[in-house]
Amino acid sequence: MTQIKHIALKEFKDYFTSPIAYIVISIFLIATGWFFFSTFFLYDRTSMRDFFLLLPTIFSFIIPAITMRLLSEEMNAGTYETLLTMPVSFTDIAIGKYLGATFFIVAMLIPTLLYPFTISFLGDLDAGPVVGGYIGAVLLGSTYCAIGLFASSLTRNQIVAFIIGTAICFILTILNKLLFFIPEVFTSLVEYMGANSHFINISKGVIDTRDIIYFASIIFISIFGTYLAMKEKN
Repeated sequence: MTQIKHIALKEFKDYFTSPIAYIVISIFLIATGWFFFSTFFLYDRTSMRDFFLLLPTIFSFIIPAITMRLLSEEMNAGTYETLLTMPVSFTDIAIGKYLGATFFIVAMLIPTLLYPFTISFLGDLDAGPVVGGYIGAVLLGSTYCAIGLFASSLTRNQIVAFIIGTAICFILTILNKLLFFIPEVFTSLVEYMGANSHFINISKGVIDTRDIIYFASIIFISIFGTYLAMKEKN
């Protein structure tokens, strides 16, 4: 656990020593802020619904950009071999880097708490969906971080890692919108595979164990895939 904690804290701090972190956070806050305040003031809608509906699509592009460097940069710069000589296991590296990226996503979400506070001062705020929405946002963000880490473990090229991560995350985001094209016998399975439907359930303030199991399963599969990819490259 000590090694995982050390790696996670190092990765988290490294984000803030690079301008990329500030650029990504700025883009995220501008995009979400624009859509939130435009509906809030133009349509007088005291709700976080539009913010949470938009979040999975934004995450599917923003998070792969954050995670693409996690292992690709190490392999490209030649520090990956040095990392392996340290008293850490593949599991320590994978989980530590995953947690570092997840902590960064949580930090990125903190400024958006301004939105519900604004609503609470200017109108009635239904706290249940807001709390559920942020729980869902952390679960979704951490899941996409695991996918992005797996994509980063597959290649030395950060751009390729970004493309792979974005493709997987975006497909999971839009799966529930493609049910019309899926044979009826497979619709239930495809709907369950889509991350967006599980996020929407939680963002309504309904915490279902099936949704928690889904996110935990994707995280486990992605981190285990990262472990296998790292072991293969050793």
